[in-house]
Amino acid sequence: MKILIQNGRVIDPASGFDQTLDLAIAAGRIVAVGQAPADFHPSRVIDAKGCIVAPGLVDLAARLREPGQEHAGMLESEMAAAVAGGVTSLVCPPDTEPVLDEPGLVEMLRYRAEKLHQARVLPLGALTVGLKGDVLTEMGQLTAAGCVGFSQAEVPIPSTQVLQRALQYASTFGFTVWLRPQELHLGKGVAASGALATRMGLSGVSVAAETIALHTIFELVRSTRARVHLCRISSAQGVELVREAKAEGLPVTADVSINSLHLTDADMGYFDSRARLTPVLRQQRDRDALRAGLADGTLDALVSDHTPVDADAKALPFAEAEPGATGMELLWSLALKWGQEAGLALPQVLSRITADPARVLGASLGTLQDSVGHLAVGGVADVCVLSTEDHWLVSEASLRSQGKSTPFSGYELPGRVLATVVGGHVAFEAA
Repeated sequence: MKILIQNGRVIDPASGFDQTLDLAIAAGRIVAVGQAPADFHPSRVIDAKGCIVAPGLVDLAARLREPGQEHAGMLESEMAAAVAGGVTSLVCPPDTEPVLDEPGLVEMLRYRAEKLHQARVLPLGALTVGLKGDVLTEMGQLTAAGCVGFSQAEVPIPSTQVLQRALQYASTFGFTVWLRPQELHLGKGVAASGALATRMGLSGVSVAAETIALHTIFELVRSTRARVHLCRISSAQGVELVREAKAEGLPVTADVSINSLHLTDADMGYFDSRARLTPVLRQQRDRDALRAGLADGTLDALVSDHTPVDADAKALPFAEAEPGATGMELLWSLALKWGQEAGLALPQVLSRITADPARVLGASLGTLQDSVGHLAVGGVADVCVLSTEDHWLVSEASLRSQGKSTPFSGYELPGRVLATVVGGHVAFEAA
């Protein structure tokens, strides 16, 4: 299909390009940014006047709930949510049922996703067999099956020696290890340690749970030189430690979730289970540090941390409710809201959800490395058309994800996704 996107403000943060003109697509690739070839006759025209034309969004943390947890989300519903949110490439953690620790499981997930012709699914393989923290997986075989890195998801490794061996092995072969910094014994609470958790009688997760884990990871990175991506930093002290590690030249990157970027522990309200999240929501000083860290590049990417949860699993007392919230459909709006409140230019905001997460993925993208998160002539046509002026109300009816729980329910958010093009075909178009 030949598609012409007309009159939009084309912003490509990766190259610094920012002009109002046309973008032409043919045979799944971008054939022109600006004047289309003389023999280009589009079969589809999208009028983007007054809108942003950007690379498809890249989400580094999105659970699809398949295989094994279909009660919380079907692959069809979550992929529909992805393209409705402008997400054309997403990274899914390995904590499915069964765990993604065998090549056949990875290949099955990728095959199922490709058959839907929507967003690209980039799986993380399990770092240890069954996420049990004992035996390392066959990382080479999992990489060949399509894994872009290796993770323990939310399961800390009890043994520092096992983690050291994992990083040594990953460093030898150039693999990236994705770790959520959380000390095993200090991270078992349900709310951020502090006055509010104490008053509510909720078990707390101290900042030390994050900082102790970060210190351990950085010491191991110093000795192994393994490339590590830190998932969902949640505290002001964590941001500062990442900043120091980067200044030292350690090969680390980091992200933050939309929940931690906008919310605090006060948003738990009167035991509102929609705010039962992992990582826990912390205090305002932490939120402010996360926002500043994302703005100055200490934190490389903003992620949706999309975790659809079944309604029954949320209809429980706060401490017993399953943590998680839907997020992919909110990623653009909450990125825009952060940018507007921080007074940032649109290219900088877009960079944190396109070019920068693509840079985190780097060579693991293979032949897509020069296309994902980037509008390049000759590159794969992953494009989204975004509004900055429209507002929409977050509600169960407005979400395509099977999981309807989000702490942003009832919020009126700026910005809408008007169209999403994946590999040259229109995967989503707003009514």
